[in-house]
Amino acid sequence: MSTKMDAALKKPWMVALIAIFCCVLWGSASPCIKIGYEMLGLSPDSSGAQVLFAGLRFTLAGFLALLFGSLLEKKILLPRKSAWGKILKLSVFQTSLQYFCLYVGLAHTTGVNGSIIIGTNTLFTILVAALLFRQEKLNFPKVTGCIVGFAGVLLANLADGGFHLNFSLSGEGLVAVAVLSYAFSSCFLKRYSQDENPVMLSGYQFIVGGVTLTVIGLLMGGRFPTFSPAAAGMLVYLALVSALAYSLWGMLLKVNPVSKVSIYGFMNPVVGVLLSALLLGEGGQAFRPGNVIALLLVSLGIFVVNRFGDTGPHSSKRRLS
Repeated sequence: MSTKMDAALKKPWMVALIAIFCCVLWGSASPCIKIGYEMLGLSPDSSGAQVLFAGLRFTLAGFLALLFGSLLEKKILLPRKSAWGKILKLSVFQTSLQYFCLYVGLAHTTGVNGSIIIGTNTLFTILVAALLFRQEKLNFPKVTGCIVGFAGVLLANLADGGFHLNFSLSGEGLVAVAVLSYAFSSCFLKRYSQDENPVMLSGYQFIVGGVTLTVIGLLMGGRFPTFSPAAAGMLVYLALVSALAYSLWGMLLKVNPVSKVSIYGFMNPVVGVLLSALLLGEGGQAFRPGNVIALLLVSLGIFVVNRFGDTGPHSSKRRLS
């Protein structure tokens, strides 16, 4: 990426614009995945087919990300020999481990419990970046912003039904592992993108992780009862969502503190609730007071972190290489 582009990506309004755009894309993924399952004739307990669907989606996303990056750079993006270790590590944390645990875990817990646990990914990303990777300081405004943002996530999801205080390793436990996996992948991506093109890293890690998930899905007996042009179109759209959103997110992480970018992740579940209500024919529930207040809380949390959070690095030391 050019120095001019890096400078532009540091501007607060540009960070907000791109991050919110990514959140809208990711927020649309949840209802579109459900629609895709219906098109493919998949039942909620078709874990193998769901993992296979994810594998195909991310493999295609990898090729699309590389196409996007190659056109942007006006050359084919090829990894250096030294980059393959970074790509493999990212593929495990960002794609293979995260989405396997997520898909299997969500099948063994309630939608509300799963959504609330997923909503903690921003908080854990900032904690991992500050406490383990030492990429920035952890201070009161950041903690406050995270708590306020998470309160919005809780409100958006608790309005849909009760939160049950139960915990199982195959359900809530796996979803929690997925959340931690995402947190580590974000910090690794920030570190590795200092020396490597973040779009290149995104593309190749998606391909490696996607192929891994495809093989796992097939070994689990995953098959699609039906496959129509509409289902293929939905698969391509979801691949575009991953390719574009994750590549742009990586470009932001390269030149900004993790907290300044990741705090926008609190928008994902709230946007997901709103878009799910609209796309799944429940428009009347989309703008109920609870969701509006949730969006305001999330926005307040983002403002607190961006306005008062310290952007300086906590230490020059690096951990977890």
